[in-house]
Amino acid sequence: MTEPVLMKFKSKMEKVAIKSTIKSTASSTNYKNEIYDSDGYYGEYGGVFIPEVLRNNMDELTHTFNACKSDPAFLAELDLAFKEFSGRPTALTPLSKLSDELGGAQLYLKREGLNHTGAHKINHCIGQVLLAKRMGKTRIIAETGAGQHGYATASVCARYGLECIIYMGKIDYERQRPNVYWMELLGAKVIPVTEGSQTLNDAVIAAFKDLIAHPKESHYLLGSAVGPHPFPLINTFFQKVVGEEIKSQITEQIGGLPDQCIACVGGGSNAMGMFYEFLDDESVTLTGVEAGGKSSKGGEHAAKVSFGKKGIFEGYYSYFLQDNDGNINDTHSVSAGLDYCGVSPILAHLYDKDRVGFSYATDDQALNAVQVLAQKEGIILALESAHALAHAMKIAPEYSKDHCIVVNGSGRGEKDLFITMRHFQKDKMMAFLKSQLES
Repeated sequence: MTEPVLMKFKSKMEKVAIKSTIKSTASSTNYKNEIYDSDGYYGEYGGVFIPEVLRNNMDELTHTFNACKSDPAFLAELDLAFKEFSGRPTALTPLSKLSDELGGAQLYLKREGLNHTGAHKINHCIGQVLLAKRMGKTRIIAETGAGQHGYATASVCARYGLECIIYMGKIDYERQRPNVYWMELLGAKVIPVTEGSQTLNDAVIAAFKDLIAHPKESHYLLGSAVGPHPFPLINTFFQKVVGEEIKSQITEQIGGLPDQCIACVGGGSNAMGMFYEFLDDESVTLTGVEAGGKSSKGGEHAAKVSFGKKGIFEGYYSYFLQDNDGNINDTHSVSAGLDYCGVSPILAHLYDKDRVGFSYATDDQALNAVQVLAQKEGIILALESAHALAHAMKIAPEYSKDHCIVVNGSGRGEKDLFITMRHFQKDKMMAFLKSQLES
């Protein structure tokens, strides 16, 4: 096993000039209301670029959501499901030992991995399934990369008695086998997608194709704050409970607001869940951390904001990893959940407005963060969330001890067993697999 590294990270990729850890310069913008009341555009980003056959589905979903988001009965049902099924509120844990060893800022971890099914994904899964039932839908379609969204979707569908079809890129299907097993055990049909790069991008496309084929009885439970309107708004709304809890918990623990909130960014659901409540608190710096992968070369990372271009894909306008002709590039991340080519149009807008800064962490930095946290604090973090922790570990020594940084631990790391074990204990893993084959 390699020794964990407690140090400021250095890499060639860090020489690239990007916006990172930006303190808001806005003086009076009410970002929360701007997003809450949006008709599908956030500045220039967003929109509904879809086939006409799906127009009725999006209109029906928008109408139902607008009616439900202020309906006391719906909100009470949602809150009860959060408490009784998901297990909210989740803990906000001081990382005292790690903070002391790093020196500087005090780190806190929001423990979304304590949710039922192990990640923040269940928040919007519960919300969207409740919307689907209001619309009379009997069939749920979903896509998943790391498997946490699929696992959560399958769990909620089982509880509410809905058919569940989940698309997963074949590469993710193989590297996230534990979650595939849980989904299938819960009664979901998991379909590996063999087209394209066989990752999350292709699973999204396959799910939209299914919706086109079955528009009346199906609801596409999109798994992040991306896609055509109203999905970015819907998933932000159902995820904002994360930031609401953080604000209450950190105020109780330290007597005020944090100085910084840091979240990993694939599509952006956990980041928007954390950031939304703090958008109008100008003293709080908000930073999204993307997947830096292996290098800054095309196809070796998934850092859309840092290296992408503006364009339209999968129904919305935002930053995407694409070539000069608009063709979507391959992506890479050690974490399946960050291995996506686009980013939430809401985050794209907040980045342009200098309200949310962006950085990235490499595969090796994320793996190191997993090991450090496990050995220093007894918490096994998902590889996705470890990107955010890696960035926090890098910058913490630059601040004084009265500086507070909250990291969104969007999931727990059991699902990454075959990735992390191959990295940390390859010989033992191979010996175990050999013994199982021989037996």
